[in-house]
Formats: sequence, structure tokens, C-alpha cells
Amino acid sequence: MRFEPTEVTGAFRVTPEPRRDDRGHFARVWCERQFADAGIDVRWRQANTGFSHTRLTLRGIHFQREPHQEAKLVRCTRGRVLDVGVDLRPSSATYRRWTSVELDPDNATMLFIPAGCGHAYLTIEDDSEIMYLTSAEYVPEAASGARWDDPAFAIDWPLRPTVISAQDAAWGDWRTSAEGGIE
Repeated sequence: MRFEPTEVTGAFRVTPEPRRDDRGHFARVWCERQFADAGIDVRWRQANTGFSHTRLTLRGIHFQREPHQEAKLVRCTRGRVLDVGVDLRPSSATYRRWTSVELDPDNATMLFIPAGCGHAYLTIEDDSEIMYLTSAEYVPEAASGARWDDPAFAIDWPLRPTVISAQDAAWGDWRTSAEGGIE
């Protein structure tokens, strides 16, 4: 696997290196030792999948507050998505910066998002599905979010979402509702 640092401290574009033959290919998508060698020490606690029927569906920006913060490793298994990680750690040198990676089954690229960061994704094709691992179990009382178009982050979404949940559209302004981050 190749690990490429992104604009967010601790976030990596992770690209499997498949072995191909006339049957197709085989690739490793998780190896504790390889991740540790890249400086990522994580224990996965939960695996999730997300599916959206419609192109331009936006989910996020989601995160969990302490002590339930979660790292994520996200891969697209069907369709195509723009996956986004936002640094919400006030002590980080990249606080309020974001990174994005286009994910699809053909490129097999994944995005590793460290604990303390928010996560969002925008479907680029109909019938898109992601699979992701988290380092913490989901705790409804710790779940929170930030508005996808909050000027505090200035995310450069290449396409405007047309489907978004009422909850995701209603998150308050980061600077007034959550300043100080999630540490």
C-alpha cells in the first residue's frame, strides 16, 4: 500500500497495490503493520456501509465528541464519491483545513481520517456506496456535525448537493456553535 499525506495532519490517501493476473486482481486494504509503519496506530471497532440512490447526495460533516472520537478508513465499493475530511482539532497545525479524495471501486483508493476530524462525502454517481472502518463505536449522544458549506472551512465542493438531510443542512455556524473544536 502507498500512503500519501494530505492537507490535513494525520490524514492519508491510501492506495492498495493490487496483484493482477488473468482472473482479475487481489489487493490488501488493511494491514496493521503497514499502517503502523506509516505512523497510523489504530484499532478498528466497527465497520459501516453507506448507500445513496441519487447523484449529488451529501452526507456530513459528521464527527463524535470526546471521549468517542473516531478515526475512519473510507473506501467506495460502488459508484463514485468525493470523500472529505475536515480538521476540527484546535491544537492541530491544520485546524479547519480540509482534504478531499475522489473514491471509486476502480481506483480502490481510500481516505484515512484521524480522530478529531469531521467526515463528509458527496455522491458523484447514482447508486453509490461506501464502506468504512471506525476506531470507536457509534454513540448517539456523542454524535455531532458541522454545516457542509460553513465559511469557517471554505470547502471547495466541485458540485452543489441536491439531496441533503434536514439535520445536515441545519448544523449551526462552526465559529459560534462549536468554536474550540472537538478536543
